[in-house]
Formats: sequence, C-alpha cells, structure tokens
Amino acid sequence: MRITTSPFSFASRHTPKGDVLMWSFFAVASFLASLILVLIVAFLLGEAGPLVTEGGFARFFTDPGWWPKEQSFNMTAMLVSSLLLTVGATLVAAPFAVAVAVFMVFMGPAWLTQLMRRLVEASAAVPTVVYGLWGVTTVVPALNAFHPPGASLLAGIVVLALMVMPTLTILSREALQAVPDSFMQASSALGVSRARTLAHVVLPAAWPGICASLVLGAARAIGETMAVLMVCGNIVQTPNSLFDPVRALTSNIALEMPYAMGTHRSSLFVAGLMVLLLVTVLVMIREGAVRERQGAGS
Repeated sequence: MRITTSPFSFASRHTPKGDVLMWSFFAVASFLASLILVLIVAFLLGEAGPLVTEGGFARFFTDPGWWPKEQSFNMTAMLVSSLLLTVGATLVAAPFAVAVAVFMVFMGPAWLTQLMRRLVEASAAVPTVVYGLWGVTTVVPALNAFHPPGASLLAGIVVLALMVMPTLTILSREALQAVPDSFMQASSALGVSRARTLAHVVLPAAWPGICASLVLGAARAIGETMAVLMVCGNIVQTPNSLFDPVRALTSNIALEMPYAMGTHRSSLFVAGLMVLLLVTVLVMIREGAVRERQGAGS
C-alpha cells in the first residue's frame, strides 16, 4: 500500500525548507491570534469575576436600574439599545449594500464600477469619529427639526448604517464575484431572464459570503463607540420610539471608565463581556444560516 502525503506536510522529507518555514510562520501566527483572544476573554473574566460571583449574573438584568453608587447595575436598557442600534443599522444598510454590489459586478460599465469601488473602499477607511461628527452636525439637527431632541436611537441607526455600508458592499461584491460563471451561463441557456438568474441563482449561491458580510457589519456596529456616543443622547433608558435618546453598552464603558472604581469598574468589564457575547452569538447565527442553506442545496 502506497502512503501519500500532502505537499505541505511537515512529515515529508522532500518538502523544501522554504515551505516548512512559511507554514511554520502561519501556524505560529494562527496560534498567537487565538492566544490573544483567549487572553482578552480571561482578562475580562478576571476583572468582572468578583462582582459576578458576589451577586450573580442575573443581577445585571434584575437590579432596579443603572445606579452604580447605590450598587445597582441593571444593564437591560443599554443592552436593548445596543441590539436595536445594531439590527436597525444592518437592516437599513444591507439592501443598499447588496444592490450596489450587484450593480458593480453584473450591471455597471467598467469605468463606473472602478470609480464606485474606489469610493466604497475610501468610505470604509474613514475614521468613525468623522461619521460621528457628520451625524452631530447634520443628522441630529435634521431630526431635531422634525422631532426633538434629535440625538436619538434613529440618529444612531442612520450613522451606523452609513458607516457599515462600505464593509457590507465590499464583502458582498467579493461573494458575488466568487459565483462561477457557469451558473449564469447554464441559467441563460435555459432561457431564464437576467433578473431571475440574479435573484434565484446568483444571490442564493453567494448567500454564505453575503451572510458573512452581514455578521461582520453587525459586529462592527455593535462594537462602535464614538459615533454612537456622539449622536444617541446617552440617556440610560429603554426606548419607546425611534426618537428617544439611548445609551449603548460601548458608550457607557467609554463614558464611565475614566472615573469608575471598585464594583463600578468591575461592572463595566461585565458590559464588555456582554458585547463579546453578542458578537459570538452573531457568528453562531451566521454559521447556522450557512449550514441550513448548504443543507437545503444538497
């Protein structure tokens, strides 16, 4: 029986030394990246652990309110606000991002596609504080003229949607470009219109990549601090409408960490754990959606 080995197997004595060094570097880099994440989680747990052990994790949802001086650390309102901001921004940005990506890949002329690609990439590189500044000077006054106070959940959704749209567009474009040309050729050979081919063949085939872009966009939105801090009003309350001021978990950490001490400081690390947990849940939802789509297609 002949034993075959991968061309990059470390066990093969015929593997060039350059390949061994390269793959060793990749292995070490992967290990270090994973180790950094583990250390971050361990640090958060170490800082938040004493407070969680003292009163239990449920207290962060059952305490009377967010009053750190009175040892009351209810984060429900801020958690709900963070989720509403994230979901709202993703729902607003996703249709526009996918539409722009479809136009760039399948419809636009080459010169316009190239121009749009550069503009989208430049937009993705804009610092978040610039988006926040634009929101404070443009979005908030416009909303204030329509429904005071202006600084609100809706302002945060608008700013975050504009901020995550370039990321969604770039990743959706890459997912659409990865769809084999044979899919469209086969559909065209069967007499299916271009619009139906895009809707029923190309987009479903690109769904795993588009879903990944939605998760990354939502993760960026839920972790955003400065822009949300600048336009949302920073009042700890569960919003009853889009025009109510809110405070996100990340904004709360940025606002109170400079002077927090003792249990108050520990509670902010609990907020950090909640944000990390939300991102983990997003990734799990993405994996489940992709597996369901793959199962339906097989």
